[in-house]
Amino acid sequence: MRSGLSVRSVLRLPGQAWRRARLRTRLVALAAAALVVALALSLVVLVIVLRVTLERALDTAALQTARDVAAQEDAGGLPELIPAGGTTVVQVIGADGRVLAATGGADRLVSALPADELAEVKRDGQRYEPGHLFGVDGTVRVAAVSAGTPADPKTVLVAVPAAEVHESIKVVRVVVLGGYAALLVFLVVLAWRMVGAALHPVEALRRGAETITAGRTGSGDAARLPVPRAQDEIYRLAITLNSMLARLDAARARQRAFVADAAHELRSPLASLRTQIEVAEVTSVPADTADLLADVERLTRLVDDLLLLARMDDGPVQRRPAEPVELTVVADAVTGRATGARVPVVRADRPGAASAVVEGDEDALTRVVTNLVENAVRYADTGVEVRVASDGQQARLDVVDDGPGIPAADRERVFARFTRTGDARDRDSGGAGLGLAIAREIVRRHAGSIVLSDVEPHGLVASVRLPLSQPPETD
Repeated sequence: MRSGLSVRSVLRLPGQAWRRARLRTRLVALAAAALVVALALSLVVLVIVLRVTLERALDTAALQTARDVAAQEDAGGLPELIPAGGTTVVQVIGADGRVLAATGGADRLVSALPADELAEVKRDGQRYEPGHLFGVDGTVRVAAVSAGTPADPKTVLVAVPAAEVHESIKVVRVVVLGGYAALLVFLVVLAWRMVGAALHPVEALRRGAETITAGRTGSGDAARLPVPRAQDEIYRLAITLNSMLARLDAARARQRAFVADAAHELRSPLASLRTQIEVAEVTSVPADTADLLADVERLTRLVDDLLLLARMDDGPVQRRPAEPVELTVVADAVTGRATGARVPVVRADRPGAASAVVEGDEDALTRVVTNLVENAVRYADTGVEVRVASDGQQARLDVVDDGPGIPAADRERVFARFTRTGDARDRDSGGAGLGLAIAREIVRRHAGSIVLSDVEPHGLVASVRLPLSQPPETD
């Protein structure tokens, strides 16, 4: 299969496909622009280096010829007709401007350069001059050196044709431009295919997300984005997005279960209220206000618990700033309010209870202890004990009952919302199954833990562990 679109196919893309290819086009355009700049700079550098190299070779040849001629002139052995190879032009010019000696193709009467220009060449070094001054085509590279004696100064002028230099630079420029153009086209096509291959997993992720958003897939493993085979950044992105989708699916499932359970729990007290009211209307006998009030109170507690759990799911619950909380005070307050409970609720502290001070929200921790005590009272046979202790690093609050306990396999499950044991399914004794869930969430937000364990010979203990408050540092 073809891994990408060709440039010709891109030009035929329809409107929607072209919009999808705009990112790909922009990336390739940026890469092409960078390549054009890089290739142009390399061409300029190449031409400059080539020109400097060829000119240096010409200057070296011209200066060497001029020095050789000057040496022969100083030795007095220079003939009037100077032998020279190729198209090099040489003139030996006296102080009065007369040509004393020259090569075969040079003017033997008049200097090719005026005296002032000749002096500039001697002073500034080699430079270009028109070739017709020396009887050759094109341009020449000239050099001049001094010869003779101070009493009879002379100048040796050498001109080397530079047409080959310019022609070589022109050929190189044309060849390199053509090669660069072909290379640019090849690299653009290659970049187009490579960018297309790189963006293909992104497009697959987009299509997968569009499919999931449109609801054309179910929940679970089907509602996942495709994971590319390459172990690269897009692979890690797909893994992260799939993890997020899994968490969202789990949250949706919890929300659906929460709504279904809440609707079921709310329906029971509402149905009871409606039945009592309808019976009172039919029989003209006033409804028992105590029963109505009990249902209303149960409904109020349930709504309050549902609102608290909803706020906990939505984010951190707004509570008062953390302050030192004495667990013995909380335990005493909860025990005092339970004086009229079904079974006695007593305090039975262990050594070290006086130092059980933690950081947190006293109202929230009071609710934790209240929920645990109410749960223990619901199942206890003869009584409930509330114990507070500390081990130097953690504070521990135990609520102990002598009821039937909870099987080890169900001790984690009972912390789930709307979970009740088999012996507590009726609405009068079993509650809504939210107390332990709320208690664990509050304890977790206080950096603590809550666990259930056995008590010999029978019963259950709910143990809350919280970090002790650190005393303030003193200077």
